[in-house]
Amino acid sequence: MTYANRPARLNRILLALLGVALLTAGALALAAYSGRLGWVDAQTLLVPGTAAPPDWVFWLVITGATVLGLLCLRWLVAQLFRMPRPVSWQIAADGSAGRTELSSRTAATAVAADIESYGDVRAADAWLSGPRATPELHLVVTAEPGADIPRLRDRIHDEAVARLRRALDVGTLPVRLELGFARAGQGARLR
Repeated sequence: MTYANRPARLNRILLALLGVALLTAGALALAAYSGRLGWVDAQTLLVPGTAAPPDWVFWLVITGATVLGLLCLRWLVAQLFRMPRPVSWQIAADGSAGRTELSSRTAATAVAADIESYGDVRAADAWLSGPRATPELHLVVTAEPGADIPRLRDRIHDEAVARLRRALDVGTLPVRLELGFARAGQGARLR
């Protein structure tokens, strides 16, 4: 599955490497403190001298650590967001005794399958968000290397989105479409 957030994989790798480095440094510090490292004397001072540093050094360290911690939290939160969560819509006709529940995931899966059936599309993912009366469609489409992107975009809008708009009985359907090319020779579909 692809996402609109391209640097997500790099971010996860960097977070993992940073986490491993911090865990290693912490484990080494604990081992040195407890005297388990033969090459480190537990009684040796960390810095030369016994005088405390000036107060501004403490404030600088506290401020720097706080800013770094907040940036790391922001980075972590950015990794959690992908696409909107599916919602459940209730559809009821005027004067009817019953109602129908439709998950936005079900409708989005149908649209993605419809788009994937096009000859010049390798993969498609779709998400629907918002209330049933005013939904928004998010599409990520990977086209074959030689695909005509303007024609594909028009076909998606005129066929798949139009069918979904009629099925949901909405007048307008805002679409966020990300179109990209697949790498040549990788994962080509057989037809």
